[in-house]
Amino acid sequence: MNWQEILKLYPEANFLQSPEYGKMNEILGDKVIQQEFAKTKKPGYAQMIVRNAKRGRYLEIPCGPLLDWSNTATVKRAFSEIQKIAKREKCVFVRVRPQLFATRQNLDLLTGMGLKKSPMHLAAEHTVIINLAKSEDDILAGMRRQTRYEVRQATKRGIIVEKDDSEAIFREFHAVQAETARRQKFVPPSLKVLLAEREAFAGNIMIYVAKTAEGEPIAYGLIIKNGREADYYEAASTPLNRKLPGAYALLWQAIKDLKKEGYERFNLWGIAPAGQPHHRYAGVTTFKTGFGGDIVEYVPAHDMVISQFGYLKNLTVETIRRKRRHL
Repeated sequence: MNWQEILKLYPEANFLQSPEYGKMNEILGDKVIQQEFAKTKKPGYAQMIVRNAKRGRYLEIPCGPLLDWSNTATVKRAFSEIQKIAKREKCVFVRVRPQLFATRQNLDLLTGMGLKKSPMHLAAEHTVIINLAKSEDDILAGMRRQTRYEVRQATKRGIIVEKDDSEAIFREFHAVQAETARRQKFVPPSLKVLLAEREAFAGNIMIYVAKTAEGEPIAYGLIIKNGREADYYEAASTPLNRKLPGAYALLWQAIKDLKKEGYERFNLWGIAPAGQPHHRYAGVTTFKTGFGGDIVEYVPAHDMVISQFGYLKNLTVETIRRKRRHL
């Protein structure tokens, strides 16, 4: 199957299972394995990345595998093959985060396959997804009143939004995000990763920049487009964003552009789970949910243990890391 065929069968798929994401990881030196499962009417598919972490080598399947989860035989066959691949690659464990909603039935399905909840997340498990099939007026009407106010204030204040995919803007974004990360205490992607994303997703990755009428940068947003979905994948801001509604102007312009380009949904990529005010994403949750859309909760990442001893070491390291990062 090629990627377009996969998207027809699995419209929920996003860029993390795409050939471009595979290419990005290969640029960075990681081994990528693409596997088609059962030759049925709806065959399964998984793009897997071999991660060489100090705490243990593992196989990662972000937002996958893509399977007909109602077909028990197909699901069992797929995980059996995934286990064989992990053993062949000398992995300590396999980490998956399928595109399944976090229902009791789906959670039981994963544990029934012998998987256990991971100590760390993999891709955005809690997020906001905006339906781009709605009209601009309907999207505006669905926003929180304060968000709608800020969007309109941005226009009144003369804030402009530009977009660019040059190497120069990626380098600029990296520098600004590094400063943002220091202020907000998170770990940003390296310049190497950002440039690999730019190369792999060429034509479908863009950095939006909101600026004052005088041209001073306020907020940045990195957006990746693939299949039916666009993703607000990374963000950064200058101190001006505390006083001016640059981020609001940026997202509203992105929404309008993506609608015109025919995308069906806009994933704002990451909010805090309900009742966790100290979570890493707590600070952006009010901002993102203010744009309306649907709050979506996917199943958390799950692990298939290959080596009990090696996995215990990984579990200890990641549990400490999760607490330190407020994840």
